[in-house]
Amino acid sequence: MYRFARAAVKVTGQAMRQVRHGSTKNEDFHSKYGTALLVGGAVSCVAVWAYVGTQTGLTWNVSPVGKVTPKPWREAEE
Repeated sequence: MYRFARAAVKVTGQAMRQVRHGSTKNEDFHSKYGTALLVGGAVSCVAVWAYVGTQTGLTWNVSPVGKVTPKPWREAEE
């Protein structure tokens, strides 16, 4: 457990140093790929829901009110 705690403190310290002194990764990732990722995610989401809505045979918001009628009462046979 001591080794795990020591490693966790070491990793936390490294992360804090990176934040303080600037991260090592390229800072313009979001400006370079952000719009494409957002558009790609939106297109994927619309495509999946279009498939679900048109191909799976689900019926949406169908109310049984007025369409379901009770069966006539049948007396118990003795």
